[in-house]
Amino acid sequence: MTTATNTATRWTIDTSHSSVGFSVRHMMITNVRGEFKKFAGEVVFDRENPAGSSVSATVEIGSIHTREEQRDAHLRSADFFDADKFPTMTFASKRVVRTGDGYDVVGDLTIRDQTREVVLKVEDVTDEQADPWGNTRVGASAKTKIRRSEFGITWNALLELGGAMVGDEVTINVEVSLVKQK
Repeated sequence: MTTATNTATRWTIDTSHSSVGFSVRHMMITNVRGEFKKFAGEVVFDRENPAGSSVSATVEIGSIHTREEQRDAHLRSADFFDADKFPTMTFASKRVVRTGDGYDVVGDLTIRDQTREVVLKVEDVTDEQADPWGNTRVGASAKTKIRRSEFGITWNALLELGGAMVGDEVTINVEVSLVKQK
């Protein structure tokens, strides 16, 4: 993780105004979407020197929600996330690079004790805003794609006409409202 400079600001994720979502192809015909309801994280952000920025986050696997309880239970099982054995997934940045109007946050994503480097494409970073309660906030959107098989999540079923029940590529979407630490 990069050491923050004196122009860096420490922020925490306001989970009540943020989301960690995903989508994956189901039966090769549609994308199924879900989210994780419990997560936490911290961002050290230096707009002038992005290399002095860092991101860390933890997501509780048991909080998965896809609007279908049976599917959620299956996703928490050993066939997928194995939430009893691996209750969290984590992200820890290694570097932050400005890319046009956004940032690439390169870091280690760990799921089921399998760690892979991913690039979060961050965009829509807002200017600082004061809220009615005396806090300072910024917001941002981030997106990445992973292959679930690279994290040991390989359960699938073959379809009668060919193809797989669950796609391997998963899109992760993050929307954050960050509160400046005082």
